[in-house]
Amino acid sequence: MTEEIDGLDKKILHSLQADSSIGVVELGEKVGLSHNACWRRIRRLQKAGIITAQVALLDRKRVGLPVTVFVFVRTSQHDDKWLEGFSHGISEMPEVVEFHRLSGELDYILKLHVRDIEDYDRVYKKLIRIAPLSDVSSSFSMEEIKYTTALPV
Repeated sequence: MTEEIDGLDKKILHSLQADSSIGVVELGEKVGLSHNACWRRIRRLQKAGIITAQVALLDRKRVGLPVTVFVFVRTSQHDDKWLEGFSHGISEMPEVVEFHRLSGELDYILKLHVRDIEDYDRVYKKLIRIAPLSDVSSSFSMEEIKYTTALPV
């Protein structure tokens, strides 16, 4: 069941996605609620699992990870045991920031942030040791045109 969210909840979520460090008093003023009412709504959204975490977003270039790589994986194995092993191995790789199972011709896509091509080669060698794969291909991002973590609520 999906938790009902109203216009005030959406304003709160929009503001928190832009800056989760905003104080509850300031947030309440911004959305037109007392700080107690605002705090109760935030707690309800957290308990409902709509707000899953509050994190600090880092500038990947300033922390030495300027290269974004998309890795496309095909496999001829689709059983649960293979997927469990592959998923576990990928989850242990900190360079992988996203991991998706796909429909269509490709089976999986991974998004990585690495220092340079040599760093990607090191990660690639770890990747191909995790589980049997039919094909692995990579594309390097030339330019990040849009990036956001905010969902359109």
